[in-house]
Amino acid sequence: MRIAILARNPELYSHKRLVEAARSRGHEVEIIDTLKVYMNISSNQPTVRYGGKVLDGFDAVIPRIGASITFYGLAVLHQFEMMGVYPLNSSESIAKSRDKLRCLQLLSRAGIGLPVTGFAHATQFTDDLIHMVGGTPVVIKLLEGTQGIGVVLAETHRSAKSMIEAFRGMDANILVQEYIKEAGSADIRCLVIGERVVAAMMRQGNEGDFRSNLHRGGQAKSIRISPQERQTAVRSARLMGLNVAGVDMLRSHRGPLVMEINSSPGLEGLEKATGTDVAGKIIHFLEQKQSHKASKNTGTAPSTQT
Repeated sequence: MRIAILARNPELYSHKRLVEAARSRGHEVEIIDTLKVYMNISSNQPTVRYGGKVLDGFDAVIPRIGASITFYGLAVLHQFEMMGVYPLNSSESIAKSRDKLRCLQLLSRAGIGLPVTGFAHATQFTDDLIHMVGGTPVVIKLLEGTQGIGVVLAETHRSAKSMIEAFRGMDANILVQEYIKEAGSADIRCLVIGERVVAAMMRQGNEGDFRSNLHRGGQAKSIRISPQERQTAVRSARLMGLNVAGVDMLRSHRGPLVMEINSSPGLEGLEKATGTDVAGKIIHFLEQKQSHKASKNTGTAPSTQT
């Protein structure tokens, strides 16, 4: 296969591991800087151009699109899709998962466990918003925040009200969620590929920090998840239409509660905590899809060899 990886930084652990895994299995792979791509949008011959040349002949594309360039990144990915290149995650599925509010609404409609969540922009009824999610303590998030940035814990009604009003002054969209005390400042990241959880780790925040993100200094260890947690992770990824997803959950007295779904999950924490060759499993998934496509074209049964 010829594989394109849409990524801005080729030196990131995740991107280097994907390249290594692809090449070790005999595939050609090229990292393409997403923002340096430009496109010819036409009805008869849509093309993607890069460095003065047409990018063609790729069998699959792995999108590693940062949140800050979502709009342009998805336009580039959609152009590859129009050219018949198979996406690891489609532009539509990434758009669903990146929109945190839409993601939560879709999960809620499907009956997936979630923390009680309020959403607001310029409401004057701050007291009612806090009461609606069960009172303090509450977690307050900027809708556009990532990696634990723009996430605060308000332990008293007074501090929650002050923080919400401060965010309102920034003209920001905010989520206000119940605080799941029994989770103990820890969450679970499940890595879903296809219809399976291939790796799971528990992330524990530093002492005094309720956020468990590894980018914020949290620690990770391999964990055995329950059948309910496994089912929740797989269903959540499927609802977004994602082939590969990092599903973040909290353990609560009422079962697993999904916090977030990541369409470009980092591989370093998972691989080091669990010893799982996640990059290799992603490439194997693409091989299976390519084999299935080839078998449809030739009428033969696809290979199941790993």
